[in-house]
Amino acid sequence: MHNEEKFRQFVAKNPHPHVPFYARPAGSRRDFFRLAGAGVAGSFLATPAVQAQTIKGQNVKTKNTAKNVIFILLTGAPSHIDTFDLKMTDGITPKTFNPAMLKGMQWNTGVFPKLAGQIDDIAVVRAARAWAAQHTLSQTWVQIGRNPAAVLGDVAPNMGAIVSIEKKSERTPSQIFPTFLALNSDGAIGAGYLPATYEPFKFTPSTAGLPNTTNADGGTRFDAKYKLMQGLDNPLRVNSPYGDAMTDFGAFYQAARGLMYNAAVDKAFKYTTADSARYGNTSFGNALLTAKQVLEANMGTRYVQVSLGGWDMHNNIYSTQAGQTSIFSNGKVLDDGLGALLADLKASGQLKETLVVMMGEFGRTVGPLSATAGRDHYTQQFVMFAGGGVKGGKAIGSTDAAGARTEEWGWSGERDVRVEDVEATIYSALGINWTNIRYDDPFGRGFEYVPYANDGLYKPIDELWG
Repeated sequence: MHNEEKFRQFVAKNPHPHVPFYARPAGSRRDFFRLAGAGVAGSFLATPAVQAQTIKGQNVKTKNTAKNVIFILLTGAPSHIDTFDLKMTDGITPKTFNPAMLKGMQWNTGVFPKLAGQIDDIAVVRAARAWAAQHTLSQTWVQIGRNPAAVLGDVAPNMGAIVSIEKKSERTPSQIFPTFLALNSDGAIGAGYLPATYEPFKFTPSTAGLPNTTNADGGTRFDAKYKLMQGLDNPLRVNSPYGDAMTDFGAFYQAARGLMYNAAVDKAFKYTTADSARYGNTSFGNALLTAKQVLEANMGTRYVQVSLGGWDMHNNIYSTQAGQTSIFSNGKVLDDGLGALLADLKASGQLKETLVVMMGEFGRTVGPLSATAGRDHYTQQFVMFAGGGVKGGKAIGSTDAAGARTEEWGWSGERDVRVEDVEATIYSALGINWTNIRYDDPFGRGFEYVPYANDGLYKPIDELWG
């Protein structure tokens, strides 16, 4: 029996119900910046609660080739056949896409010329398929690596939160940056049932850097006031008789203080207009520039999520009209930003230790355009990988002539790649056992890092390193 058949039989017995799920509460930017008189704070600054009593997993060999991850979520769902699984359809696809065969892949050089120059470091999984074609459900699914409507789905942490808790022991006292950073990602899923310290630190970059990292009274006066506050409040916050909440709040203040009047913070979170121009002078480019600088600082950040929206192109997908969102306008933003990021990471040597993963929540319909000259929701999609030991210049799997379905799997799973496999791949690259089960969830069921990984259903895409 073919692996895809076995897979579908297993899923039938252990269903992934596709019912709408709406986002859970997550800490806002305001939550992260609250310090009396200065305003700097964040849920990541709180002291972790009691850790899992037991973590079990199979004896697997991880790749352990990456130190950091930059996860790019293209919200709205880009058309796979117009981007990274290019299909040229006579009379429909614009000739200005200028298709070229690069490393055995048909590439849209008209929209992505800068990424074409980085092709040696890029691997594209084309044998990928989403579980559902509904935005909110699938965007959540992509971030937590499981069905949001399933058991534990509504308390499941973002992959970045799992990375945070796994990498906590590797942090040094001098590493004051949050482990999980979310840029241009107000809708990023949070830490789920895990302690608030593993929440994403949400921030929209600007040339001014992090706000509220100085005090109107000046550093000297602020230090004096801070010491006075500590002297007055410590008896209530250190080993507090009022419980963990008060103790955690003390740690919250202390960690926030570490971000103030700190040259490392300014260097990582500020940038010049010239650097912004190299990344395209866009919010997305600025986010990638900030991600690069934060990781370069080596101050504790290990997982950065960046979002780029505007891909829900039901109308006028090929428009060249100024001010109208289309493959051409959004594609340029993506090409400028990601092209510069990969070039800079490679030049600095960071690409070797930084895994870059990019995907949308699903793909878009193939063949002729809709009546409104757009493409609608469809489950076939792509996933792009670069860096972190991944061998680029290749595609994993291939689709039929229209891009409607996978024809060649291209990997040992011998089936469509699912987001759970992407999750397992990220964990493996970071040296995290993707089969781990934590027994600290609120229901006592055991939280699987990757659901059904212990049954062999989902696994890393090792061919990316082959």
